[in-house]
Order: sequence, then structure tokens, then C-alpha cells
Amino acid sequence: MFSARATKTLMMPDSWCDIPCGRRFRQSLEAQLAPWWPKMFGFHLIKIGALSCEIDSSSCMIPHQVNVAPQGNTLQVFGEAAQLPFLDKSADVCVLAHNLGYSSDPHRLLREADRVLIEDGWLIISGFNPLSLLGARKLIPWRLNREPQCSRMFSQFRMLDWLSLLNYEIMYHRLTTPIPWCDPASFGNRHARIFGCLGVIVARKRTVPLTFTPQKLRLLRPKLNNVVGATRQQTPPRCLKRR
Repeated sequence: MFSARATKTLMMPDSWCDIPCGRRFRQSLEAQLAPWWPKMFGFHLIKIGALSCEIDSSSCMIPHQVNVAPQGNTLQVFGEAAQLPFLDKSADVCVLAHNLGYSSDPHRLLREADRVLIEDGWLIISGFNPLSLLGARKLIPWRLNREPQCSRMFSQFRMLDWLSLLNYEIMYHRLTTPIPWCDPASFGNRHARIFGCLGVIVARKRTVPLTFTPQKLRLLRPKLNNVVGATRQQTPPRCLKRR
């Protein structure tokens, strides 16, 4: 397996407008998250990164929503995604919109988000899909320095594997917007989602193993010996036999 760590430093865009078709990507991401915001409760929601800060989460019931990024005009906290200035288990929801694609060490980024999340907290991740038209553009040399081809793209299977190692339960994952420059209701965007350019994952932090170990399975296995023995006809004692 290839290492996810990179030596090259990538700069995240300051806005979705800096990405071609960025407004469509943001609208598609908001449409996927709209049914999930009312299901999230708690006290603190953290949006990490400039792109996360622009996502509309007004339908979420969490009152205290904090924008965190190294720089910007609509921020409450200035900080790096890999070194969040928050206590352990202090956030109910963390939003990482394309942070992994612009991080030199995405594993460290996930561990940092896991550190600040409470038990059963929510983690929202989005990123560009390498098996899409945007991923195919990375094969063109003169496009490698343009957005979003300059960012790193991880497949959903790989990100789901990372979350499973951190013991997260995947609540929802989907690929959307296969053709970003076309209308979202077009035939290609509705029926070719397997090649979607945008990937969305909604996961929840769990504190118990999601798969039982062999020892626990052995304890949960029903004991049939006593049940079978109870139905067996017992021979009466010799003293009680009729003469």
C-alpha cells in the first residue's frame, strides 16, 4: 500500500470560487448534507478549513458553530488543521471539506479530528474522486498546477478504510457530480454517479469494536446442551419403579 504522506506542501484555496465549477461542487455537497444536519445534536460544531467554513449548516441544531482556518475574514479561531487549539473530546461535529486532499499527512489530520471529537461524535469528509473526469485531467502535464488537479485525490474506498481503522461507523457515503459543468439534473449527472467527481462521507465515532472478537462471539454463542438435555426423558430412580 502506498503511503499517504507527501513531502510537497499544498495550499488550500481560500474559497470555492477559486476552484473551477466550485460553486456547483459546494451546492452538491450542501444538498448531500442537508438531510443529516437535523440529526446532529450537541453544543459545538467545528468547520476546519476555508472550504468547510463556506458550507451552509444553518439547519443544524448545534448552536455554537466555529470556523477554524489559518487565515480568513469569517473566522472565529485561527489555527492549523493538524494542530487544532481545542481540548480532547470537546467537539460534537467536525467538518473536513477537502482537507485531506490538501494535506501532506492526511493520517495525522484524521487523528487530530478524532482527538477533539466526543464519543459518538460526527465526522464529515469530502474530497475529489481520482476515478473521475477530474482525476483523468491529472494525466495532462500542463494541468497539474491548476485547481483542482494540483490537489491530492483519494478514492472513497481508501478513506473508508482509514475510518474503519479509527473505529468509525460509516453512516453515509456517496459520489456525486460526474459532469460538474453540466446541469445537476442532466442525464449524465443522474446516472453516472459511480464516476462522480465529488465524494461525501458521513461517519460517527464509536467507542466499542464494530466487529466482535472471537472471544466475544464464543460467549454470545447460545448453549444448546442444556436445552437438549432438558427434553431428554429421564429414567426414574430404582426406588420409584413400580413392582
